[in-house]
Amino acid sequence: MGLPVESAVNTAPVLDRIAGRSRDEWNAAHAKVENYFRSLRVENKFLCTDLATRVIERAIARATNETERPAMELAADEMNRLVTEWFAAVLDDSREASNALLATRGRLALLLAGMPERWQDQFLKPPPWPDEFVRAMREAYLRAGPDFRLLHMEPQPLDLGPITKLTELGRVWYFRMALAWLAFAALLVVLFKLTH
Repeated sequence: MGLPVESAVNTAPVLDRIAGRSRDEWNAAHAKVENYFRSLRVENKFLCTDLATRVIERAIARATNETERPAMELAADEMNRLVTEWFAAVLDDSREASNALLATRGRLALLLAGMPERWQDQFLKPPPWPDEFVRAMREAYLRAGPDFRLLHMEPQPLDLGPITKLTELGRVWYFRMALAWLAFAALLVVLFKLTH
């Protein structure tokens, strides 16, 4: 027959929580993850929702052990981990999956390789991937640039070239023009005095 009304009312708050967090919190995290995938130009709504759901499921699995972290933070962490692990596999890069440079260059390679237009269905898909896709991603990854290095640059004096000479000539020209106008004004004053 089902549960009595009293027990259904008493269990409602329990059913509204997943891994110690509210459904609203998980829904907001899901929406943020979907927005991130859309920013990577994953336009297919079904694929985007499926990928976001996979990320949230991984975050929920971690949530029972990490009770102090909010759902949004767990989802963002899992999303970064999942995407970076996928980049490491596709690009055959042996760096740690937490490496921020790998994630950044991987996202750039994704766009340079034309993934959103040509291989959207391959995004976060497990292997095997089409050879053309892997080749395009790896070539784009190499084009994304070398590892960044910090350099120390010594300040150098500015050499403005011939413009400095023109500026010096300009001062003389302005001085001559000022003298010509003063002479003209003096001439007008003299003419006024003579006629009045």
